[in-house]
Amino acid sequence: MWRWLALSGAILALDQLTKFVVAGSLAVNRAVEVTPFFNLVLVYNPGAAFSFLADAAGWQRGLFIAIGLVASVWIVYLLRKYPQQALFCTALSLVLAGAIGNVIDRILFGAVIDFLDFHAFGWHWPAFNVADAAITCGAAMLIWDGLRPRGTKTSEPPINADERR
Repeated sequence: MWRWLALSGAILALDQLTKFVVAGSLAVNRAVEVTPFFNLVLVYNPGAAFSFLADAAGWQRGLFIAIGLVASVWIVYLLRKYPQQALFCTALSLVLAGAIGNVIDRILFGAVIDFLDFHAFGWHWPAFNVADAAITCGAAMLIWDGLRPRGTKTSEPPINADERR
């Protein structure tokens, strides 16, 4: 289980480091063009994904902290129970890092620090961060892990062509 927690820790450190650098370097809501389709922009999001509940009166902060903490405890339990399932545990490690990274922001700042802004043809994807990317990649990996075929175990060894005759 420790290697999975180490992976989460590394991603969490990257998430918090990037947020620290961006928060110390950029003015709020001022985009810095990096490429024709990518900006850096400091945004504080009190809501969830796609700014869901961002306009709520503030009660959502505690709710999202609680959800993140409960999810984190459940994920650690699953990592401990299934440490031999590499894809499953890698995915969980990504989600764990993202959940804790965003919980830290909510506790410290009351909102999540977002700064990656992709856009094309006048359309902007909502700004996000390393934690959000980790959660998204981890969720995609969990779906892949759930959909991929599993090997079946039988008690009889396979029969080769010579034994059939």
